[in-house]
Amino acid sequence: MPTDNREPLKITSAELAEVVVREPTTNPILTPKPGDAKSYGSITDASDQAPIIAEERGSFLLQGWFYLGVAGLLGAVLGWGLCEPAFVDGRGYAGGWGNIWIIPAVITFMCIGFGVAESIVERSVRKALLRGALAVPLGVVLGFVFQFLANIIYNLDLGLVAQMGVQSYRNPAAWIARGIAWAVFGVAGGIVYGIVGQSGKKTKYGIIGGAIGAAIGGMVFDPISVVTKGGSLSRAVGFALVGLTTGVAMGFVESALKDRWLYVTSGPLAGKQFILYKALTTMGSMQHCDIYLFKDSNIAPQHAAIAISGSRVQLQAMGPTYIAGNSVQTRVLQDGDLIQIGKYAFRYKEKHRA
Repeated sequence: MPTDNREPLKITSAELAEVVVREPTTNPILTPKPGDAKSYGSITDASDQAPIIAEERGSFLLQGWFYLGVAGLLGAVLGWGLCEPAFVDGRGYAGGWGNIWIIPAVITFMCIGFGVAESIVERSVRKALLRGALAVPLGVVLGFVFQFLANIIYNLDLGLVAQMGVQSYRNPAAWIARGIAWAVFGVAGGIVYGIVGQSGKKTKYGIIGGAIGAAIGGMVFDPISVVTKGGSLSRAVGFALVGLTTGVAMGFVESALKDRWLYVTSGPLAGKQFILYKALTTMGSMQHCDIYLFKDSNIAPQHAAIAISGSRVQLQAMGPTYIAGNSVQTRVLQDGDLIQIGKYAFRYKEKHRA
C-alpha cells in the first residue's frame, strides 16, 4: 500500500494573523447602483404590466341625454330664428316662405344637431363635418316629408276630438292631438341620428326616443301659446322645448336599451359611454376611428378594435393595451373588464338577459 511521505502543512498563529480577506469583486453592469429599483425577475417582462389607472368622476356634460338635448334645443331655436322674421300669423302657407319653411327648418337643424353632437363631444372635427354634410340634405327632405305627414295626422286627430265636442285648442284633447302628430318630427331626428351613426339599431333607438320626446314637446306647444298669448314668443319657446325633449328622450331610450358598451372611467372623456353597435368598433388616434382617443401621443392611429360575433366580444390590440394591468393582444371580454389604452381607461359592460 503506497504511503504519502510529504511533510504536513503547518500554519502558525502569527501567519494566520497576517491573512487579509479581500472584498469580492463586482460586475459594474450587474450590480445595482444606489437608488436603483430592485428587480427580482419575472416570467412576464415589466413592459407587459401597467398600474391600474384610478377612476375619475365623469362629467354629466358627456351624457347622451344632455348633449343630444342641447343639440335639439339649439337646432330648433336656430331653425325658428331663421324663419320667424318672414312668418305671418294666421296666414298658413299663404303667409310666405317663412310660413312654408319654419317647421322643415326646425326639423332640419334638429337633425343636424343630432348628427354632429356626439362627434363634437368626442372632439372629432373631421367626423362632425362629414356627419353634418350628410345630415343637411337628409334633414331638408325629411323635414318637408314629415311636415306633410304630420299635417295629415293632425287634421285626422282634430276631426276625432271635434266629434268628442272639443272646439278649442285650449282643451287638453287638442294638445294630445298635436303631440301625436308632432311625434313624427322626432322620428325624422332619430332616422338621421342612426344614419350618420351607420347603425340600424341606433336608428331604431333614435326613432323610439325621438317620437316620445317630440310627442311630449308637441303636447306643451299649445299650453305655452295660451300662457304667452301666441305670437313669436310662443313659437320660440314651443319649438325649443320640442327640440330639447326630443334629444333628451333619444339619449335616455338609447341608454336604457343598450346591451354592450364601454364606459370611460379615466381620461379626457371620463363619464362618456360608447355603445357597441357595430360588428367591428375601432379605437385610435385617427379621427375616423369609431372611438377617437385624442391628447395622447402614446396611442397609435389604429390602436385596438372590438369585434362582436354573436355573444362573443373580443378585443384585438395593435398597440400597448392592458386589461386589469396585464398586457393583452387578444382577449374575449367579460362584463366588468377594465381596459387601459394610454391615459384612457374603459369599463366593459354588458346587459345580462334571462
